[in-house]
Amino acid sequence: MKKNYILGITVIASLAFLSFQKTNTGVIESFKESHLFSGGGQAGFTGAPGEATCTGCHTGSTLDGSSENTFILLDGVNPVTNYTPGTSYTASLQLASNPAKKGFSAVALDGANNNVGSFTGSLIGGTQDFSASGKDYVSHTASSNTNANTAWLWTWDAPASDAGSVTFYIASNVSDDSGNALGDAIYLSQHIIGSTASISEEEAFNSDFIAGYSASNNSIELDFNSLSVGTMHMSLVDLNGRSVFNYTMGQSEIGENSESIVLPNELESGIYVVNFLVGNKAMSAKVMIQK
Repeated sequence: MKKNYILGITVIASLAFLSFQKTNTGVIESFKESHLFSGGGQAGFTGAPGEATCTGCHTGSTLDGSSENTFILLDGVNPVTNYTPGTSYTASLQLASNPAKKGFSAVALDGANNNVGSFTGSLIGGTQDFSASGKDYVSHTASSNTNANTAWLWTWDAPASDAGSVTFYIASNVSDDSGNALGDAIYLSQHIIGSTASISEEEAFNSDFIAGYSASNNSIELDFNSLSVGTMHMSLVDLNGRSVFNYTMGQSEIGENSESIVLPNELESGIYVVNFLVGNKAMSAKVMIQK
């Protein structure tokens, strides 16, 4: 008799659970969807032309990610704004905010919205690559979605021949880690990288400005061309717009210049903007400091 009583309770509980599933399907599905992409690896959610965004599973509208999604393309340790066909670059993405949990997806397209080059994810960089519908994508991994201050890193192999300007479409998810689809913010951004094959020699001379970081010397290394003589001044600005270091140098030379500026030891690792003045001419570039 006791066994039948226990069995009866089990049956009633099972029926009640099934009834809850039928009457609360939306709640359960919402919970499933909020966890579906936590490990990344999903295509078609970058906000690129013809693609969806993460709002397909997360509530709310998309936001301007031009300030939130800090993207730089590195040739070695030097940020670049133009690619050379057939060259491999390191792509870096860091969020300006400090979310409890985060994620992203990215794709690179030409002016006709065709895939350009190829992505290779990095286990150390917390990224994975995958393909769908003739496009290469890259996203976070299940182990890289909680450390808010760490940049995601992956490799972008530029096309073998000139494809003109390339736009990196990025969608990031700033999450409150509440376990559901509520309270998340989706940031969309576009980052245009030009082609060195598409610019003239004069344009290259006037715009060539490279800023990199040397870990061995803890210094900012500058290479630039100047058409005039002028006093040089550098300022380093963090992602919150605060000036963290200023340095005034002597006079530039006409033609190619190289400068090395040693930084304070207490300056923390991270992504910064180098603002550089030669007389009245302003130049800027993003740099990653990794100690």
